[in-house]
Amino acid sequence: MKIIVTGCKGQLGAEIMKQLREGRSEIGPIPEKLLNATVIAADLPELDISNYKMVDDFIRRQRPDVIINCAAYTNVDGCEVNHDAAFKANAIGPRNLAQAAEKTGARLVHVSTDYVFSGRENGGVEQDEATLPDPISAYGSTKLMGERYVEQFCHRHFIVRTAWLYSYYGKNFVKTIVNAGKKFGKLEVVNDQRGNPTNAVDLAHEILQLCVTHEYGLYHCTGEGVCSWYDFASEIIRLSGVDATVAPCTSEEYKAKHPESADRPKWSALDNRMLRCTVGNQVRPWQEALACFFAHWDGDNGMKN
Repeated sequence: MKIIVTGCKGQLGAEIMKQLREGRSEIGPIPEKLLNATVIAADLPELDISNYKMVDDFIRRQRPDVIINCAAYTNVDGCEVNHDAAFKANAIGPRNLAQAAEKTGARLVHVSTDYVFSGRENGGVEQDEATLPDPISAYGSTKLMGERYVEQFCHRHFIVRTAWLYSYYGKNFVKTIVNAGKKFGKLEVVNDQRGNPTNAVDLAHEILQLCVTHEYGLYHCTGEGVCSWYDFASEIIRLSGVDATVAPCTSEEYKAKHPESADRPKWSALDNRMLRCTVGNQVRPWQEALACFFAHWDGDNGMKN
């Protein structure tokens, strides 16, 4: 089997590459079909997924069985001021991959986000795959367009929405909170936006379970359990042992101090219903996955030996 991983240098891409290399994750083994896979890592500048001809030539030449698209413009605030760049990466890129995958018969796994939802219809019910999207930010709208292009142009697709992702690799909320706690000793974090913290280990594990099947469709894949950013930050500080305090604030208070920030969904908790009903949901409770992260994280950009 031949697999292309786009965005291989990012949080999720690096974790997927690691699991393919090692043959297992913290949760368990990867599928047997992937144990001797030929893995092609792709990222900028070698592959710009927003360039149709570059993608078409690359996929036609490599002829993969599976394409896992982890490439995206994920800076939520940056998407507001660089809307064209966000659209190219988050919408046109997936379209190009979908068309190339359809031509060559490859399966396409495309990673999307909870930000396709408005977060206004709270109600305390986790949103499953049947919930209609309604994004309120440039990031959310461009990612939704990417989903639609994938659905339209590639029959063999898995669209996997995740949320609040963190990893041993790259920048993320967990590392930001740890570093800010060390630097300032006192943090303010919003307490009225709720969702699901997700360890990239869990997401990568589920993607690799899915991609050898024909269980095509739309999936939610997030850490089990719901919390606020304040709850998440408080647990991060507790597990890290950093001498810092975390105080709650409202979204409005945060926006007043950071007027350039994009609107975020106040309720974007997802339910992994499709996973449960098909290949099985092995994603861990978010507290357990976070504790495992701190047990293995080297404090920088990788894992302890």
